[in-house]
Amino acid sequence: MKNDFAAATKATMQFLRQRLGFRLWMVTRTDGNEWIVLFADDNSYGVKAGDVYSWTESLCSRMVEGQGPNIAPEVAREPGYANAPIHEKMAVGAYVGVPLRRSDGTLFGTLCGIDPEPQPERIREEQDMLLLMGELLSGLLEAELAGTDSVRQAERSDVDSTRDELTGLYNRKGWDLLVAREEERCRRYGHPACVVSLDLDDLKFYNDTQGYASGDALLIRCSKALKDVTRGSDVVARMGGDEFAMLMVECDYFDAQAMLLRVQETLAGYDVGASLGMAMRKPGIDLEEALAIADAEMYRAKRSRKVLN
Repeated sequence: MKNDFAAATKATMQFLRQRLGFRLWMVTRTDGNEWIVLFADDNSYGVKAGDVYSWTESLCSRMVEGQGPNIAPEVAREPGYANAPIHEKMAVGAYVGVPLRRSDGTLFGTLCGIDPEPQPERIREEQDMLLLMGELLSGLLEAELAGTDSVRQAERSDVDSTRDELTGLYNRKGWDLLVAREEERCRRYGHPACVVSLDLDDLKFYNDTQGYASGDALLIRCSKALKDVTRGSDVVARMGGDEFAMLMVECDYFDAQAMLLRVQETLAGYDVGASLGMAMRKPGIDLEEALAIADAEMYRAKRSRKVLN
C-alpha cells in the first residue's frame, strides 16, 4: 500500500472494486451530523468528493454503533440496516464498511462500499481483509495528521517575508499563500475551519485627532490582542489599513463561537473597538468564500454599530 493517505485511499478503493465489485466506494469524514465524502470511486450513484450527507441516516453510523455487521450481502435481511433513512435517497442492496479511527480511538470516518443489488453471501469471508484495510488507512491518516503541525510551522517560516512591518502579522500576500495551503488540507481531510473578518472602528479618528503615531499604537494593540487569543497553528493577518483577518484551523462551529467571544473580550481588554464577522469553512464553502461571507457579516455589524451610535 502506498505511504500517502490520498494515494493509498484511491488504491484501496480500486482494489476493493476489483475484489468485491460494488458500484460505489467511499472514504468519509464525520463532523457532527455531517457525513463528508473525502474520496469516491463511483460508477452508479453520482457521488463525488465534497458531497455531504446526514451521518445519522447512514448505514455507516449504525455499523459504528454495532447495530449491523461490517459486511451485509443483503441489507434487507439485516434488522439494523433494513429501515435506515438512507434507503429513501438511494438504492442500497449490499453494504460493507469499517471505521477509520484516530490513535486515541475517536472516530474520523469510514471506508465503505454500497451496491444497489444484493451480493453473494460469500463476500462475508472478506471481513478480515476489509478490517485490515481500514486499520492500514487509519495508520496512514494518523501519521499524516500527526505531522500537520510541523508542516504548518514550516509553511509559516516560508512566508515570514510576507509580514506587515508595523504589526508583525502576515500581510495580504502571506494570508493568501497560507490560506491556499490550508484549503488543500481541508479538502484532503475534511477539516472544518473558521474565518473572522475584523475592521477597527476608530483608526481614522485617532489619526485625525491625535496623529498617526496614535493610530499606529491602536493597530499594534489590535495585533497583540489577536495574537493573544489565537493558537500557533492559526493565521492572523493585517489585510490593509484597518482591516484584519483570522483563520482558525480545525475549528468547528461551537469552538468558533467560543473563540469569537474570547476575541471580543480580549479586544476590549486592549481598549480596541472593532466590528467583526465570522463564517465557517465547510463542504461547498471554501476558505476564500468563507472570508467573503465573514466580510459581509462584518460590514453589517459595522453599519449596525453606526446606527446605534
